[in-house]
Amino acid sequence: MSGVTLDRVVKEYGNLQVVHGVDLHVAPQEFVVLVGPSGCGKSTTLRMIAGLEEISGGTVTIDGRVVNRVAPKDRDVAMVFQNYALYPHLNVADNIAFGLRIRRTPKAQIASTVEEVAGILGLTDYLERRPADLSGGQRQRVAMGRAIVRNPKVFLFDEPLSNLDAKLRTQMRAEIKRLHKRLGATSIYVTHDQVEAMTLADRIVVMSDGRIEQVGTPMDLFLNPANTFVAAFLGSPPMNMIDATVRGGDAGPVAEFHGQSIRLGNIPELAQADGRKITIGIRPEYVTLSEAEAQNPVDISLDLIETLGSEALLHATLGDKPFVMRAPTEGDIDRLNGVSKFHIDPSLVHVFDGETGRAMPAAQDAAA
Repeated sequence: MSGVTLDRVVKEYGNLQVVHGVDLHVAPQEFVVLVGPSGCGKSTTLRMIAGLEEISGGTVTIDGRVVNRVAPKDRDVAMVFQNYALYPHLNVADNIAFGLRIRRTPKAQIASTVEEVAGILGLTDYLERRPADLSGGQRQRVAMGRAIVRNPKVFLFDEPLSNLDAKLRTQMRAEIKRLHKRLGATSIYVTHDQVEAMTLADRIVVMSDGRIEQVGTPMDLFLNPANTFVAAFLGSPPMNMIDATVRGGDAGPVAEFHGQSIRLGNIPELAQADGRKITIGIRPEYVTLSEAEAQNPVDISLDLIETLGSEALLHATLGDKPFVMRAPTEGDIDRLNGVSKFHIDPSLVHVFDGETGRAMPAAQDAAA
């Protein structure tokens, strides 16, 4: 399998630049997910790799070959689209085999390859059906089968699950993950769904406004976001963000906000930063609900509770902003109705510069 390298890749439409000098290396057999909000440039970047969009600047290299001027059909990549792109007049077997027939592959080889791929994807019983007679998940498996039979150097996925309902999306995520482990294929996957990114990726590339904000493993980005954008984008529910001011304290710096305070961890940049504006980030799952006598509790005003079975989401107001907490129900949802305070371990509080949004790491991270 082959790697993919983007070196200062730019995309312009007239005078409008939508992708700004993207640098990225995808190692052979790696599964990389490009994630970000609509309009961030992720699909455009994928289409430049595929050759469906012309590259305005920089280079795209596949398997050591610069492909800027190479036609899509000659790049040896296979793309799975959001809308399946199946031929409605052909049955499943013929849809899967279409690319092989274009290459004039011998009939016996086509038949054996289609049979093998259909077995992998659970489509053996549907080979004579046409796309109109299939469910959304089955159509997407056919689209993946058509890509697999080509045995390409790189698989490209452009939001392939966005047309499916929640249950099918969950099932297809697992199938794509199993398929990648089985084939060991180099894969680049685009989505706006951070849950898909976290569950599928070896590494995640977070994009915003045509730029890469951060690249890393799912847990690295979750635990060590580089800025407020990444911190708020990854996580469900997203991280709570609170504007605050640094004040000195006997036990170290604290963040003051709305007449309350939270103690901060050992952050070198805040050693002499009294009065500095910061943003603190608190993950909903890291909050501990407090009894009235708990040390240094933070007061909240509970608005509503979403019950999710074994756990619940508590929607509250902190100052003048919404604040979400995740808590176990322990079989008694009524006990959560009176929640009015929480506390959090200082080491679990993320701190960001109030002007730039840049993360301010704790001492152990700074020394690493």
